[in-house]
Amino acid sequence: MSDVLERRIPARPQIAVPATLEQALDPQWLAGALAQTAAGRGIAQVEQVELIRTVATKVRFAVTFADGERQGFCLKGLLDVDAMTARGGPTCVLESDFYNRIAPVIDLRVPACVATVIDREGQQAVTIMRDLIADGARFCSALDPFTADDALESLTQLARLHARSDLLEGADWIRPRAAELAKMSYVTPEALQDLLDGPRGDNLSPRVRSAANLAVAIKALAARDGARPQFLIHGDAHAGNIFRTAEGMGVIDWQLLQRGGWALDVAYHLNAVLPTDVAEAEERRLLGEYLAMMRGHGMTMPGEEDAWAQYREGVTYGYYLWAITRRVDPPVIVQFVDRLGKAVMRHDSFGLLA
Repeated sequence: MSDVLERRIPARPQIAVPATLEQALDPQWLAGALAQTAAGRGIAQVEQVELIRTVATKVRFAVTFADGERQGFCLKGLLDVDAMTARGGPTCVLESDFYNRIAPVIDLRVPACVATVIDREGQQAVTIMRDLIADGARFCSALDPFTADDALESLTQLARLHARSDLLEGADWIRPRAAELAKMSYVTPEALQDLLDGPRGDNLSPRVRSAANLAVAIKALAARDGARPQFLIHGDAHAGNIFRTAEGMGVIDWQLLQRGGWALDVAYHLNAVLPTDVAEAEERRLLGEYLAMMRGHGMTMPGEEDAWAQYREGVTYGYYLWAITRRVDPPVIVQFVDRLGKAVMRHDSFGLLA
C-alpha cells in the first residue's frame, strides 16, 4: 500500500464510545480520540460550531491545541438517544468500517477521516472527520435541485465506487440491504400506509400510494436484485449526501453501504437529485453515460434495454426508503417521496415487478 493510502487510514483508539454530546466534546475524551492528530500536544479548548440532529448526531467543532493551532472536525454518532434509536448503532459501525477498510483503497472523494471509535460488542461507533465546511466545501440539499450536468458529475463518483466491487470478496460485513428491507421489519404495513396517506403521498396515484403494493414490489425487487451481479453500492445516494468542493463533488454518509445491483444506486440517485421533469427528459441519456463509465472501468454491464429495465425496477428501492422515513425534516421527506414516487409511476415499476 502506498504512503498516500496509508495516510488516509484513520486512527482507531481503544477508548469508550461516547453516549452523549457532552462526553463527545469533553477535552479529555478528545485527547484520546485525536491522539494521532495531536501528536503529543494537549487540547487547550474545544468549541462547538454546529449541531445537526437527525437519527445520528453530526457535531462540527473546533479544537485548539496547546501550541495554538486550531483545527476543525466533525463527529458523527448516536448521541443522547433513547434505547430504540440506539438499536441503529450497527449502521454507525458500518460507516466507521467503510472509512477504515474501503475509503483508503478507493479512488473516491470522501471526507478525510481522522479517527473511528468502535465498540463491536455493544454495536456502537463514532466517526471523526475533518470539517469539510471549514475547508470550503458546500453540502447539497433535497431542496437544491441538480441539473443534468450536476447529476453526470455525481454519477462519476458512484461509478468509481461500483467499479471497485472486487472489494466485496470476503467482505461479509457488507450486506444485501434490499433483502433486509424486504422483510418489512422497519415499519409495519399499517404504519407505512399511515405515512403514505399523509402529505408525502399527495401527488401519487392510489396504486403507488398503497403500502400493500409497495410491500409486494420491494420483496420482488429484492429477489431479482439478489440473483444479479452484486456491486459495492452506497445505498442512500440522495442530494443531501453529496458535497461540492473546488475539485468537484464528493459523497458522504456511508451508513447504508451495501452489496446490491448497480441500478439500486443509479435509479435512486437520479430520481432523488433531479426535478421530475429533468429526470424524465435526461435519465436515459444519463444512464447511458453511466454504463459507458463502468465499461471504461473494465466492468461488464448489461445491454441498453436490459439496463433500462433494471433501472425502471430499481426506482422502487429509493421510493421505499423515503416512504418509511420519519426523522428528517418534513419538506425534505415530501420532496424525495414525491420525486421517487412519480418515477415509480412513470416507469410502471410495480407492474414490472408483478
